[in-house]
Parts: sequence; structure tokens; C-alpha cells
Amino acid sequence: MMIINNEKKIFIGQRLDKDQSAWQMPQGGIDNDETPEQTCRRELFEETGISSNYEILSKTRNWYKYDLPTSLQKKLWKGKYKGQIQQWFIIKFFGNDTEINIHTKHPEFKNWKWADQNEMLELIVSFKRDLYKSALEEFSEFL
Repeated sequence: MMIINNEKKIFIGQRLDKDQSAWQMPQGGIDNDETPEQTCRRELFEETGISSNYEILSKTRNWYKYDLPTSLQKKLWKGKYKGQIQQWFIIKFFGNDTEINIHTKHPEFKNWKWADQNEMLELIVSFKRDLYKSALEEFSEFL
């Protein structure tokens, strides 16, 4: 999901389980009994603590795929998956930053910040860059 604030900056989180350079936007898998929008709302809360003061503005028309680098395929997700297929949602967060809590029950991030598009693209893991560019393009009317 792409979370934007009133200044149209994008939420990115620094992964807890990776090195200093591993930044990404929140994401998560769809449970069997969920729609993509339900997953979005659940993951939003699970990864950021955001439970109110937001609006889902849109979702991508397309589903986007990325593959993990070969060196990570056996390390991540217990080697079960080599990548992901994702549908993206853009969310406008109009609350206060104090409402964001990454220290959740199962934390994924050790740090977070608001970034402009260029900074976000510089910081995120390289194998997701093309996917993120595609999401930015689809959501350009909101940015």
C-alpha cells in the first residue's frame, strides 16, 4: 500500500529483519477469507498501527509481480515463494504522526519516515523499484 500524508509524502519503513538499506512500503499477504481491500486495512493496522483517520483513495488497475533476487529466494518465506503478485492501494492518512505505531504485536519495521517520490525510490530495495515506479504512475493523480 502507498500511504500519503497531507504533504503528499509517502510512508516508508525500514525493515526490522534486514540491513540498514532495506526500506519498503507496507504490504502483506491475502488470507483465504479476505478481499484485497480487507487485507489492505488489516495490514495497514498490523504494520503501522493506523486504525482511523485515513481513506482508501484508489487501487491499481493492474496486479504487479516481482521476483526476489536468487540469493534471497531460499532465505525468505522459508524458500516457499520466489516473489509476489500484488495489487496496490493508495491511502490518504490525515491523522497525526503520533497515531503511527510500528511497535505492533508482530513488528516489521524498525524505523519509518515520510519521503518524497525520489527519496523513496532511492531508498527502497532495488528489486522492487520497477513495481514502485508502476504504482507511482498509476497513482499520479493523487501525488
